[in-house]
Amino acid sequence: MTAQTQSDKDRVIIFDTTLRDGEQCPGATMTHEEKIEVAELLDDMGVDVIEAGFPIASEGDFAAVNEIARRAKNSVICGLSRASPKDIDRCAEAIKPAKRRRIHTFLSTSPVHMKWKLQKEPHEVYEMVIGQVTRARSHTDDVEWSAEDGTRTEHDFLCRCVEAAIKAGATTINIPDTVGYTVPEEYMALFKMVRERVPNSDKAVFSVHCHDDLGMAVANSLAGVAGGARQIECTINGIGERAGNTALEEVVMAMQVRNDVMPYWTGIKHGMLTRASKLVSAVTSFPVQYNKAIVGRNAFAHESGIHQDGMLKNAQTYEIMTPETVGVKQTSLVMGKHSGRHAFEHKLEELGYQLAANQLEDAFVRFKALADKKKQIYDEDIEALVDEEIATAHDRIKIISLTVIAGTMGPQSATLTLDIEGKHITTQSTGNGPVDAIFNAIRALVPHEGKLELYQVHAVTEGTDAQAEVSVRLSENGRAYTAKGADPDTLVASAKAYLGALNKLTSKRGKVPGVENRIHSTDVG
Repeated sequence: MTAQTQSDKDRVIIFDTTLRDGEQCPGATMTHEEKIEVAELLDDMGVDVIEAGFPIASEGDFAAVNEIARRAKNSVICGLSRASPKDIDRCAEAIKPAKRRRIHTFLSTSPVHMKWKLQKEPHEVYEMVIGQVTRARSHTDDVEWSAEDGTRTEHDFLCRCVEAAIKAGATTINIPDTVGYTVPEEYMALFKMVRERVPNSDKAVFSVHCHDDLGMAVANSLAGVAGGARQIECTINGIGERAGNTALEEVVMAMQVRNDVMPYWTGIKHGMLTRASKLVSAVTSFPVQYNKAIVGRNAFAHESGIHQDGMLKNAQTYEIMTPETVGVKQTSLVMGKHSGRHAFEHKLEELGYQLAANQLEDAFVRFKALADKKKQIYDEDIEALVDEEIATAHDRIKIISLTVIAGTMGPQSATLTLDIEGKHITTQSTGNGPVDAIFNAIRALVPHEGKLELYQVHAVTEGTDAQAEVSVRLSENGRAYTAKGADPDTLVASAKAYLGALNKLTSKRGKVPGVENRIHSTDVG
């Protein structure tokens, strides 16, 4: 669709909830600095509304929302709140510094939620809707109200609640498929029904929010737009609770590529989609599946001989969009130990990365070290290296050195030196295998109750000199923390991954546990 033919009635608002619903995904917790970094990229990318967090949830969540609100240049900054006055007031305080701000308040309306979750009768819920929207509207003129579990709500009651919310001042009405239950035709009909039956429906923008429990989140979201909704709530890479949310990159490119049948448009800068995907994957340590639409490693890869033949003759034979459209460059293997800083920086830009000066310097040093060990540096090697650089930029616990003794004679042992908040401390531990010895050494230096739930190794590229990429997940008190580490040495990669997860776990506390007592007795710095 050309700029001349774009109309406001076909404009779809992109509401990104990566920092709220996405972060609720088990193991996807981000640090304060990581949330700021993601928010700034979303703002630059053209996201209309950034749901920055749930301010009442914790002091950390409040601080992140407040700082994002301070820094936002273009996006509306939104905070989530439940129906209670305390929630709404806290949310209003968090978003107050933003140039443009929104309170998003929600309440369950389905029979099963009202009975078991709220333990309230419909008439009580109806009155709560009016009360929560009225209070939110006293803080800001941009209020969104959500009927939680809307797709399983009785139609008559849903319409009554929507009408009341709009009358009380809601400017956006969200009817979410909270449990991923609906199907496209049904969801489209739901929006048509509500918009036709609610007398004041023309006074609000309708919004879709879909989960992917049955694999239909993207299809349902687009169907909701066809039914009259003009806001899509989504996340980068589709991360979110359970099976995840609608993937931002997928709905945006679906409307772009198939504008003939979906004549809608957004303000998203498509060329930044890959960059956003890589950043979110790095800070959450959630890998993007290789065959994921738009941003997966294989999205523009062709191995079949028939496909390759067609691509060589005309790329349109097997590609419905160009890689450049979403920020992917098709490049050759030109990086190696003789490559300079400028070439490295250019390669990073081609791969969709933008690093701060200090991050770039650290990444270049690590790249040169890797190039001395490997003959060929693949794009995947650089991606693994930079993803780790981004993920560990603010770590308080870092590896200084590691020596492992392993073999058939046993026991296996590890001598490990860590930098913990600026202090170097060393210990030696044994274990049932070299990895167990390393993890025991880390636990000796940084005591914690985290349980190892996942330890996974795979090669980033081919060959015996390939980098190993290790994923580790630690859980403590019902929360999971996942991280990745990459290195040509699998044992070093294992230590990096474990420390990455441990950094996330300890960031939820104050000081790193055990540091005070151990620094004096084992300091070798």
